[in-house]
Amino acid sequence: MPMSDGPHLDLLREAIAVEGRGQRALLAGEEDGAAEALLESSRLYRESWELASPTAYGRLIGMLKAAVIAGDASSTAAYARTQLPDPVESPAASYALAIVALVEGEDGTARVASTGMRSGSPPFIRAADAIDALVDGDGERYAAAVRAIVSDFEGREEYLTGVPICDTALMLERLAAVRGMACRPVSALMPAQL
Repeated sequence: MPMSDGPHLDLLREAIAVEGRGQRALLAGEEDGAAEALLESSRLYRESWELASPTAYGRLIGMLKAAVIAGDASSTAAYARTQLPDPVESPAASYALAIVALVEGEDGTARVASTGMRSGSPPFIRAADAIDALVDGDGERYAAAVRAIVSDFEGREEYLTGVPICDTALMLERLAAVRGMACRPVSALMPAQL
């Protein structure tokens, strides 16, 4: 269903544009500029979420992804937790909760949330596979799941921000690095300096 026009949609478009700027900076190896743009994008996603339908969970996912990739997600995760229903009732809400749980080190919650993701589309299922592998500490399974995500992105003709980048794998790699599990997939869609 198409979204109605209004400030929430203007903010969403701005968040996506600023996120694209951050992604281009990442691919160019400009970490500081990328982090600044991604944190600004995360803020704009949050503002858009606050004006949108209470089930527009894609905005929470965008907010969280941008913050995780920027390397500063703790306050964003804490905020997202207050916005999610208990229990979560959709694959998108489950995905947002899984990201929050990984940021906060709550593996049990991440596993429950990944189960909720599995009723969604194939990209949700691939992300759930990676999340479960992170929770299990299974580096081999995690690397295979991330490779599947990267392969899917490599086959796409369009990207939300217009920038050919695998933001899902990049976010997961940031979360995996904290656990010593990053697999550093090689792809034109991933920053070389990971």
